[in-house]
Amino acid sequence: MKLAKKLAIGVAFAVAMMAGTASAADIKIGLVVKSLGNGFFDAANKGAQEAAKELGGVEVIYTGPTTTTAEGQIEVINSLIAQGVSAIAVSANDPDALVPALKKATQRGIKVISWDSGVAPEGRILQLNPSSNELIGKMCLTLVKDHLDGGKGDFAILSATTTSTNQNIWIDQMKKQLKDFPGLNLVTTVYGDDLSDKSYREAEGLLKANPNIKVIVAPTTVGVLAASKVVEDKGLVGKVYVTGLGLPSEMAGAIKSGATKEFAIWNPIDLGYSATQIAYRLVKGETDGKPGSEIEAGRMGKIKVGDNGEAAMADPFVYNASNIDQFSKVF
Repeated sequence: MKLAKKLAIGVAFAVAMMAGTASAADIKIGLVVKSLGNGFFDAANKGAQEAAKELGGVEVIYTGPTTTTAEGQIEVINSLIAQGVSAIAVSANDPDALVPALKKATQRGIKVISWDSGVAPEGRILQLNPSSNELIGKMCLTLVKDHLDGGKGDFAILSATTTSTNQNIWIDQMKKQLKDFPGLNLVTTVYGDDLSDKSYREAEGLLKANPNIKVIVAPTTVGVLAASKVVEDKGLVGKVYVTGLGLPSEMAGAIKSGATKEFAIWNPIDLGYSATQIAYRLVKGETDGKPGSEIEAGRMGKIKVGDNGEAAMADPFVYNASNIDQFSKVF
């Protein structure tokens, strides 16, 4: 009888352990990006996978459309819902178009957050911004000014899509803060849809139609790289400069060629890491993500949600010839 009792207890313990393991392994987080094949998002995925390994029992499903469209992301989101994921963290191509699909996800018990490029509040629990929108706008204008003799001259903006939430917010911030940069004249804004070839053509056309432009600022990693290539290919190094938000690994050549003197970006690895940490804490019920809450985010410390349901990760960091070799080997 004693042996039978011990066996029963052992079996019960093993079953309990197996159930606990299965439960942990069932935490699946869909990391939805604007488009696949984008270096910024590939780097964010590295951080997400790092967080998943650190947390244990978490699977991050890195996914997105092949082109930067809301329709493509909706298809991806519906697929994740069908897979029964625990959470969805999305960088949105459109702030409003994704809302119905994300509401459906919420109704199925899936925790939804947006990161990098936000969705409307009714479609998510919270939005994780890579930095303060005001600081990003100011940083972009400061970079433009620093590339101009005497801080004065014409510049243009090369953005992603016309519906990209984050780029539009940063552009609005640039326009609002232009009064603090009296020497700067914004000529126009064009859109390359976060596609390398289209961004190249837009930058090329921009300089042809506006020969007085001295700086192109691109608040998107695809755009800043494409515009730098145009300046190099057209022999305009030293006459026209490119700056904005870019990855060190991609922009090292532009720094060394002189197409840009400096650019800025937060660490996309940290951004993917933080988004995964937040999604996990929501699934585990450790936070509700409501305004005023502070969420544990591993090595990133605590991330506080503001009154507007948005949180900011870190200030942008400037990269130039003094540090590009160091960081270009990281991301």
